[in-house]
Amino acid sequence: MESASAGRPAHMMGFTDAVRNALMNNYVNFNGRASRSEYWWFALFAIIVSFIATALEIAAGVAFLNIIFSLAIFLPYLGLGFRRLHDLGKSGWWLLISFIPILGFIVLLVFFVMEGENHPNQYGEVPTNTIKQDERYSQ
Repeated sequence: MESASAGRPAHMMGFTDAVRNALMNNYVNFNGRASRSEYWWFALFAIIVSFIATALEIAAGVAFLNIIFSLAIFLPYLGLGFRRLHDLGKSGWWLLISFIPILGFIVLLVFFVMEGENHPNQYGEVPTNTIKQDERYSQ
């Protein structure tokens, strides 16, 4: 768990907050930083929905649900990857290392499980793991 004493967020972002933040607040945002909890909760969401889409494709005999879902979350996932790397003080361009078979995946996996920098860096402040409430929707 990420601790406040190390300068990291005092609490872990929850599943629904991570999904809402990635899809509603940061749909195509490549700036700023994202915590480990935000990244991994969104990854879990993507895996669960992909399994459900696959099951529906098999049951209905269609082959486009996963494609539609993948296209819908491509930009949010890419932006989240950039922001996660920014939390480590690395450029988002490090995502291109994924084109190196096996090694690229391993390097990115190690990066994504590492704790981010515990101080503000060139990409912004330490993530707070809190979502600002929009006045229009807080009733």
